[in-house]
Formats: sequence, structure tokens, C-alpha cells
Amino acid sequence: MTKNPYVRVVTVVLLLEALVFYAFASRAETVPTVEPLLLFPSVIGDWLIYRDFPLDKEVLEVLKADDTLNRFYVNQTTKEMAGLYIAYFQTQRYGQAPHSPKNCLPGAGWEPIQEDFVSLRVPGWDAPIRVNRYVVEHGDEKSVTLYWYQSHNRVIATEYAAKFWAVADSIRYRRSDTALVRIMVPVGPAGIDAAEQTGSAFVQAVFPALLHQLPL
Repeated sequence: MTKNPYVRVVTVVLLLEALVFYAFASRAETVPTVEPLLLFPSVIGDWLIYRDFPLDKEVLEVLKADDTLNRFYVNQTTKEMAGLYIAYFQTQRYGQAPHSPKNCLPGAGWEPIQEDFVSLRVPGWDAPIRVNRYVVEHGDEKSVTLYWYQSHNRVIATEYAAKFWAVADSIRYRRSDTALVRIMVPVGPAGIDAAEQTGSAFVQAVFPALLHQLPL
């Protein structure tokens, strides 16, 4: 057996994709009904909608998501900003799947400078959720990105785990719906740690609305 870790990862991905194809192709699928993301709350605690930024048609054609939300909120007390992006997929049966920010952000000119995971306690969830923490820079600008995959009573940090659970849920529940949720906070004079604290506070504020919006 090869000891090359890259080969092992590629092998695992190919096996998961084969399982996804078998699970999706062999059974009828249940597709949940979801309200349009445009109806997502404009006021969330102290956070008020600042502006919607609809995605370009060309970007939507690449994403192949069933619905998207790209919006900035401002905290009415602290005046801090946080961006919320959601890409929702009713099914992954026909090859649609979330695009990892680790691929999309560098493609848009944002270069990664830090990458790890953080655990956050959120309302309505028994245990802390584990999400990706991704710090990126574009010229003189920096942003802290927190993101995860949310589907069928799960919050999933890694792309490989998201593929695994897509297979498992398709087999057990006949569902493959999922959403990518991404929070981006600009890094200001207070630095990266302060931006991460803002992002964590926004996640805690927005999570109950996500539970209401996305199918369980």
C-alpha cells in the first residue's frame, strides 16, 4: 500500500464520490421545501441588514446552488460589520455541491495566511459546533472567515466529512440537501483576534435563524 498521503486522500475522495453516485442513483430522493433565502431575517439581535450583494449570473452558473444569500449586517451598538453568505443545495444527486471557500476565496484574489478550527457554543445546539477559521488577505485588506456545512441536524467543518455524511444521509434518509454557511469579518485596527470575536458573536446571533431557515 502506498504511503503517499496525497494519494490516500485522492483515493478516499474517489471512493466517496463513487458511493455518492451509487446512493443517489439507486434510490428516489426526498427534497425538502425551504423558504427563499431572501426572506432571511434582516434584523438579528443587535445586527441590522446593511446591504444585499446579489451574485452575478456567471457566478451563479458556476455555483449551481438552488438558492444563495450574500449580505452584510452591521451591529447597531458597536458598528462592526459581518458578511453572511449562504449557498443552499436541495440535492447533490446531479453533481451540485458546495464550493469550498478554500478554493473560491483564493480564486477571487484572497490569499490564506492562517487556517484552523474553532469550537463555538450556539443557542439551540446541545454541544459546541466546530467550524473552519480561515484568515485571508487581499492587498492591504484582511478578513476572518468562519464557515461550515449544515445539513440534517449536523454542523460539519471539513469537506471530506461533508461528502461522507452526504452518502450516509442519502442512504438512511434519502436526502442530500446541504448548505454552506460563511461568515466574513473585515480585520480593522484592533486586529485579527478582535475580528474573530466579532465573527463568533455574529455566529451565535445568527445560528437560531439558520436553524429555522434550513431544513432539519
